[in-house]
Amino acid sequence: MAEVNSQEGVIHSDKLSYTAYPRSVSLARRRAARLVEEWGHGDQAGAVALLVSELATNALLHGCFRGRLFQVELTLAGGMLRVSVSDPRGELLPEPRPASENEQFGRGLLIVQDVASSWGVEERSVGKTVWCEVCVE
Repeated sequence: MAEVNSQEGVIHSDKLSYTAYPRSVSLARRRAARLVEEWGHGDQAGAVALLVSELATNALLHGCFRGRLFQVELTLAGGMLRVSVSDPRGELLPEPRPASENEQFGRGLLIVQDVASSWGVEERSVGKTVWCEVCVE
């Protein structure tokens, strides 16, 4: 959605960087749920928390180097809430894949596809941003 990408029409925005430790995923998830609630869309707080958790976990497992941060950004504009997670590894672009029944990992992007109205990847000069959007109207 073009409206969410530009600063025009932005109602609320939040951006925070996290260290590449597992605890950061739960911190990002709780922060996202609280903000969505404060922004008046509590009915979507659980969905947004799940999306942040999946994307942040992917950044932690596949996108971070030791000592580098990942960043979570939430933007509310034009009836859409965008979750963006940026990490320093641009050479590893995510793709959904089926996971076998015995695999512990591998379902994150399938969950994102199911819960979000859209999602994608933006390459950056250093790293990448994986984003998804949820309709809040």
